Amino acid sequence: MVGWLRKPSRWNEDASAPDRGNHLVRVRTIDRVPRPLNLDRHPARVPPVDSDRIAPATVLGWKGSRRFGALTAYDFPMARLLDEAGVPVLLVGDSLGMVVLGHPDTTHVTMADMLHHVRAVARARPKALVGADLPYRAYDTPEQALANAHALVGAGADFVKAEGGSEILPQIRAIRAAGIPFCGHLGMLPQHVLEEGGKYRVKGRDEAGRQRILADARALEEAGAFACVLELVNPPVAAEVTRACTRMATIGIGSGPDCDGQILVTPDLVGAFPWFTPRFVVPRVQTGQAIREAAAGWLRELNPPS
Repeated sequence: MVGWLRKPSRWNEDASAPDRGNHLVRVRTIDRVPRPLNLDRHPARVPPVDSDRIAPATVLGWKGSRRFGALTAYDFPMARLLDEAGVPVLLVGDSLGMVVLGHPDTTHVTMADMLHHVRAVARARPKALVGADLPYRAYDTPEQALANAHALVGAGADFVKAEGGSEILPQIRAIRAAGIPFCGHLGMLPQHVLEEGGKYRVKGRDEAGRQRILADARALEEAGAFACVLELVNPPVAAEVTRACTRMATIGIGSGPDCDGQILVTPDLVGAFPWFTPRFVVPRVQTGQAIREAAAGWLRELNPPS
């Protein structure tokens, strides 16, 4: 399908993006993208547009001066709640495949899934910067990566994220040449966990692993990534990457305290997926237990003792 998208002027706030102005770009999309929802039909349920939204350049500007937080959001209410809490970066992650859709891993997530959830988050009109994962096998070639990146942006994402290092540089360059902000993902790569026997292992523990992560991080920075998630990276290596990459913010998850920012899967943070919690997460509340108790209490009220 061939269509036209207007590149948001906000992309021009990214200092590393090509200055192409606010113009129409012709794109070929793999998934059919329906017309945008007319949010003005339901003004009472949609917060007003905030012109002071966070941009990729804002996040990069925090490097070395303040640590920032990022959380995942998969739907309208969670996006709105997190935005009201002041979370500056929201990621519509393919982790939704596990914590929302019930799949055993992220490889089952499709572009249709991602577009559905990106649209839901975008309806909250958050001030936060909104990112979206390119799902498994959605960026095998530069052409496919660019088409799907355009589709995610058309659905409401401000930037896209993909897993991998030097092996996906052509895809990253295609995305950046179109002016779309890009976030990398190094270390443990959930989309490739089945290739490692389904084990989530810390990366960068030996010298070869350290050198590989550093080289990939520098390559992503040179390709124009404004940020990079470091997942389960040996903390000293994550700190070294953070120091070495002066033009790319690092966002850690299970990679120690020295990254520029930290990200968590929101259901882990709030105890909404109690059947599994990563070792590096301490839930701040137990939402799952609260739901059980609320539902059980309501059922008891339906048949009070006589």
